[in-house]
Amino acid sequence: MSKLKKLDELIKIVAGLKKEDKKIIFTNGCFDLLHLGHIRYLRKAKKLGGILVIGLNSDKSVSSLKGPNRPLVKEEVRVEILGALEVVDYIVIFNELTPKNLIDKIIPDVLVKGGDWKKKEVVGRDTVEAHGGEVVIIPEVKGYSTSALINKIQKAS
Repeated sequence: MSKLKKLDELIKIVAGLKKEDKKIIFTNGCFDLLHLGHIRYLRKAKKLGGILVIGLNSDKSVSSLKGPNRPLVKEEVRVEILGALEVVDYIVIFNELTPKNLIDKIIPDVLVKGGDWKKKEVVGRDTVEAHGGEVVIIPEVKGYSTSALINKIQKAS
């Protein structure tokens, strides 16, 4: 069974899981060049105790956010890599610059972001909190970022 779902399919799945009193945890990102920081982040998100849903930026969205040379890894490959992680339950791809639409439709119980975010700046915080959910900021793993990896590779070549 593929962990990749279309939004309308995921909405139905999430509704069913909520009826079973399952906690829905949502995070999002580009996850271009998956590294130790990502793995530790996703493990901590999963430990919040529920079903982990990842909103994955599409290739178009990553290019808009990060520049024309990104992503380095195409979305179908990023989906397969993330899907291989046992902590990840579902993945949904989005084309927009932010996951606001996804969050408004899924209404997760917990919205998770990395330590480079301030809680009041998190996109979708208003929706999640209005429905009794919470926003959790997980501290960054120092020394691990996709940009740092890219810089290191460029210097090495």
